[in-house]
Amino acid sequence: MIYLKVKWKHSFSDEPVLLYSELDRERWEVRKVEIFRSGRMGYAGPGGADGGTDLGVEPLPSFEEIAGDPDFEPEIISKAEFDKVWAKATG
Repeated sequence: MIYLKVKWKHSFSDEPVLLYSELDRERWEVRKVEIFRSGRMGYAGPGGADGGTDLGVEPLPSFEEIAGDPDFEPEIISKAEFDKVWAKATG
């Protein structure tokens, strides 16, 4: 699995500013957490979804492709870091 944190730099009040994704080998999202400017969190995964968050409908682009877009700041994170955010979002 790959664990990715992406900061999305924008001014839309109804879109997340942080995206956490657990990806399989083909880069399909398995679990996802979105954090909004207000602190609200949404999640999606095998057990369901909440907060308007859905898993991607296609594999995520490569790290390099995401990093090449000035609106996004990707970072590879640990499973432990992802699981902490997941627990907070789903708890």
